[in-house]
Amino acid sequence: MQSSAARSTPWQHWYTVVFLCGAAVFISYIDRTNISVAAIPMQAEYGWSETTKGYVLSSFFVGYLALMAASGALANKYGGRIVLGVAVLWWSLFTALTPPAAALGLGALIAARIALGVGEAAVFPASINMVGRWVPAESRSRAVALFSSGLSIGTMVSLPATGWLVNDYGWPMPFYAFGAVGLVWAWFWFSKVKEGRGVEESVNDGPRSIPWGRLLSTPAVWAVVTAHFCSNWTLYVLLAWLPTYFKSTFGVTLANAGWLSAAPWLFYFLIANAGGWYADRLIRGGRSRTFVRKLMQCTALLGSAAFLLLLQQAESANTAMLLMCGAAGTISLCLSGFGANPFDIAPRYADVVWGISNTGGTLPGIVGVAITGWLIDKTGSFNAPFLLTAGVGLAGALVYFAIGSGEKKID
Repeated sequence: MQSSAARSTPWQHWYTVVFLCGAAVFISYIDRTNISVAAIPMQAEYGWSETTKGYVLSSFFVGYLALMAASGALANKYGGRIVLGVAVLWWSLFTALTPPAAALGLGALIAARIALGVGEAAVFPASINMVGRWVPAESRSRAVALFSSGLSIGTMVSLPATGWLVNDYGWPMPFYAFGAVGLVWAWFWFSKVKEGRGVEESVNDGPRSIPWGRLLSTPAVWAVVTAHFCSNWTLYVLLAWLPTYFKSTFGVTLANAGWLSAAPWLFYFLIANAGGWYADRLIRGGRSRTFVRKLMQCTALLGSAAFLLLLQQAESANTAMLLMCGAAGTISLCLSGFGANPFDIAPRYADVVWGISNTGGTLPGIVGVAITGWLIDKTGSFNAPFLLTAGVGLAGALVYFAIGSGEKKID
């Protein structure tokens, strides 16, 4: 049943919901990435080895991976409003507690980073739940693209902002400042976003239990999981290695490497949102959801693979930057592929499907990034890891094209 607020100004309220979900994704990325800059002075202060530093940087993913599927189930049961609101408050608290935890010792710091990951595990499943509650079905591709692309803006802002805060105020400051941003967001979230729904469910509402067996035995769900894994392989490799690529391959300064690395994330944001709009337009024009999801997902994986392969021919940093913009821009189309696909195949459990798929999608943040570093050490260049990343994208496109679907599989 639609609320009176939703009937009177539906577009205003669902855009508010999606914007605030995007702001939560933005905050999650500034909070998870600020330590990549702050860790440099932290390492000097506490005398960490590179191995210890690696433990600190990777510990976030322990909590993030462990709670992903559970956060989807919690959002499905209790609603995205309360789950996302509590999650942002939780991880903002542990962002602010990072400096005192580091002062207590390595174990306390790693525990704080794991707790941060536990909180951030809810950001995407809970946001998907809110899209399902408030956004009309014909607008969900662009809604998913809009809130999810907040990650690219968060990445663009976090690294230079953290560098400035560390340089002028010391390494603890970005943790305190970014933690406070989360508290401000929570005030807006709970005061502006209402309980309930703005659109009716496609089936009768009522008590339900999550059909884990049916979800895990449905090929279309595994197509989403595979596409999420392969898309995030490219995403995490670019997130982790772009500055190093520009600096080591073309000998640019660290500052110039940062600027060259920022441009692709602007393209990610722009093309992601253009792709979401185009996907919804195709569906409204009568194209099947299966066709649209496969078009967007396969273009994302094959397009980014092609740009990564072309990088081997780049002879200047500017040419490489343009090709990286192409790779980041095309991979963002996955948000209108696998990203919106859970609403098609299991509309009542889209948040749960996202939690399941993002469990697989988190693995490249650990495995893919580590393998990339190993290949660079072994070969002395980025050609081999980019070739591997392109191969992963090709494999993902083939699997998604074969078993992906836009038809409802689970009521």
